[in-house]
Amino acid sequence: MAQLIKLQDYVSRYQIDLKRYPTQYVRLKHVQWKRMNEEWRANNHAALELEEIMIDEQNKKPNLFKRLFKRKEKESWDNPWEQGSSALEIDDRADDLIPDEVSTLNFNPTLLYNPQNEEELKRMYLDQLFHFQLKWASSTLREKSHLDPKYQRDTWLRTLVQKLPDTYFVLYDPILQLKKAPIEIGVIVLAPTECYVIQLVEEEDVAAFTGDSKERFWTKKIGEQDKRVLNPLIGLKRMEKVVHQIFEEADVSLDIHRILLSRNGYIDYPGSIYGIKIVDRRHYDAWFEELKRNASPMKHLQFKAAEALLEHSQTTSFNRADWYKTKDDVEKFDL
Repeated sequence: MAQLIKLQDYVSRYQIDLKRYPTQYVRLKHVQWKRMNEEWRANNHAALELEEIMIDEQNKKPNLFKRLFKRKEKESWDNPWEQGSSALEIDDRADDLIPDEVSTLNFNPTLLYNPQNEEELKRMYLDQLFHFQLKWASSTLREKSHLDPKYQRDTWLRTLVQKLPDTYFVLYDPILQLKKAPIEIGVIVLAPTECYVIQLVEEEDVAAFTGDSKERFWTKKIGEQDKRVLNPLIGLKRMEKVVHQIFEEADVSLDIHRILLSRNGYIDYPGSIYGIKIVDRRHYDAWFEELKRNASPMKHLQFKAAEALLEHSQTTSFNRADWYKTKDDVEKFDL
């Protein structure tokens, strides 16, 4: 699950300490998945035992049911997932100091219902982790940004975050500043050894876009209706130019790939464009599998590129009412 290091102009945990939070995120993800998985398995095991006890009860063994029920009640206090591990004890201490509704420190996934299998459990877990990532991408201990609810429903954002590896960094709709001029950017994905700038072209399903790189407007065709739209290559080329300039100033030599993407439509372009990959619904699945393929660990150059982009990112936020007074308090309770 990729790391959302910047969302629009929201304040982000990763802007505070980029070298610290990526490793914390990976650790937290694995620790809490193990806890939730163990809790689910323990519940299923207890349910099976209870079912066997009920069968015994039906077979005229009431004393056995009563005896086993009391024994299970006593043993439940020895369940390590109810008592909490050392990592979870930190969460408990933090909860004493930060109200639940504003806490961005804690990720405590819960079993909202009983999943039928581990795959269903994983989907439940990743959905809760996604909403937790939105908190990390829009708040810190001392500051907070107003999160637009549209991002909670954004399927493209969810796909990027949930299906790319942990070692990928995602900047989604960031506003970058060059010479104090704010520039809205589409999507930037920082893989360990490569950078992707992605311009999404999605409106109605199965819409077909046609045009030329030199034309200012393209044609969007839906059924028998034609409509003029701004050439999406203009925005894509601008994105690449801005990112390239930031990398150049920071002495970052990372390959930048330009992607024009339509997951639900068609892009009919005559010929090919140098340095630009066009992906529509016909090629999307194969392209996304290729995007995920970089299995390298996080690299120094990747961090350097992310730091350069974050330094040039615009941030709009306000001070939180519950921020800690000292740096020691922050580091003591921050996961």
